[in-house]
Amino acid sequence: MAFTLDTKHLTHAGVLAMLNAAVAAAEALGQPQCIVIVDASGEVLGEIRMTGAKFLSRKSARAKARTAASIGAPTTAIPEAARPHIAAATGGEVTGLGGGLPIRVDGVLIGGIGVGSGSADQDIDVAKAALSAIGADD
Repeated sequence: MAFTLDTKHLTHAGVLAMLNAAVAAAEALGQPQCIVIVDASGEVLGEIRMTGAKFLSRKSARAKARTAASIGAPTTAIPEAARPHIAAATGGEVTGLGGGLPIRVDGVLIGGIGVGSGSADQDIDVAKAALSAIGADD
């Protein structure tokens, strides 16, 4: 029986690279965004609310990041019918809104990213740009 695990962690340099790539993608779309990056335990490592982004979207972006890290899948993987019940049961901490993606490197789940303030498609595009900045798995 093993008593330790080899793990990967997202560094501050990785977080900054992801935030920079996400901001650039959001600017290219012309849609200011709230962007939150968490580690695998849901702890916030970095975040930004771009000028002009909806301030309440920061809360949904955090929920998206934590949800993706917790389930190891995009937030949209939560079945539509279960979304309101899960959101209510967790006080809004878990969401099925589009814009949350897990961060995996070499198949290892190391965190989640949540983006909010645009449409679901815009949020997902910005999150994918951030993942590309560190060579995260698709």
